[in-house]
Amino acid sequence: MKPPLYHPRYWLSWAAVWLAKVFGLLPLPLLWFLGTITGHLAYYLLASRRRIAHRNIELCFPELSAGEVNRLTHRHFAALGVALFGSGVSWVASKKRLRRLIHYRNREYYDQAVAAGRHIIFLAPHFLGLELGGMCFSLECPGVSMYQKIHDPVIDRQVYKGRCRYGGIMIEHKTSLKTLVRFLRQGLTFYYLPDQNPGRRKGIFVPFFGIQTATYPTLGRFAKLADAVVIPCFSRFLPYGKGVEMVFMPPLEPFPTDDPVADATLMNRRIEEGIRLMPEDYFWIHRRFKTRPAGEPSLYEK
Repeated sequence: MKPPLYHPRYWLSWAAVWLAKVFGLLPLPLLWFLGTITGHLAYYLLASRRRIAHRNIELCFPELSAGEVNRLTHRHFAALGVALFGSGVSWVASKKRLRRLIHYRNREYYDQAVAAGRHIIFLAPHFLGLELGGMCFSLECPGVSMYQKIHDPVIDRQVYKGRCRYGGIMIEHKTSLKTLVRFLRQGLTFYYLPDQNPGRRKGIFVPFFGIQTATYPTLGRFAKLADAVVIPCFSRFLPYGKGVEMVFMPPLEPFPTDDPVADATLMNRRIEEGIRLMPEDYFWIHRRFKTRPAGEPSLYEK
């Protein structure tokens, strides 16, 4: 039996939640400044995460020199700090403030799909502005998203409540596929976060930046069952706290096909395009290449 949420073992978690909420009331330019400074410090203090980010960038951008990889890694940690300090904004901001913060690029791809009466799946990889960008956009486009429970129940409770504030629906990733398809056919959009490590049992290996990478092959199946168009969208914090930008890309075509490998390959290629557009804003501290094809050595330090 887990202890109740008010148990002393969770007091630090409650303190973190309330601190994030207090910071969420501050102006975004101030949060951008505090986050940038904190991110620069974290670059030097979090050596293991720095090595992971450095290695990921090195693998994905072999054309960069060692100095350029170091500078991009440093910029990434600054962006991480901004995302950390901005996390509480989505938990406490009013609708008026959220609408003021959001900026769109290439929104016509979404508007055209709506005008055509299409069901929509957003291909929303792990960019650092995802949380706040998704919250802002949910004001006019409520949707459903899958999530995996966070180990800390206090943090998990707050994240869940925050994402559901303005009509968003969260379903646990183990939920039946029929439930998700039913929501899509009712007209709700689906925010699909694809770039996690599925392991060998659930994933297939397809190229990602030229590296055979374990990838979930389910997006094509979702799109086919719901007769949905898939629109990539990438979110980032704008410099100097000017807001959060959501960038839409052309829908995946041809998609879906009858070939899950071709569908997953196209999905990864479009994620690559978004990363090249805003490289410091991708979540590089995750071991994206942890699972290797049988017989291949690890790409990370032991």
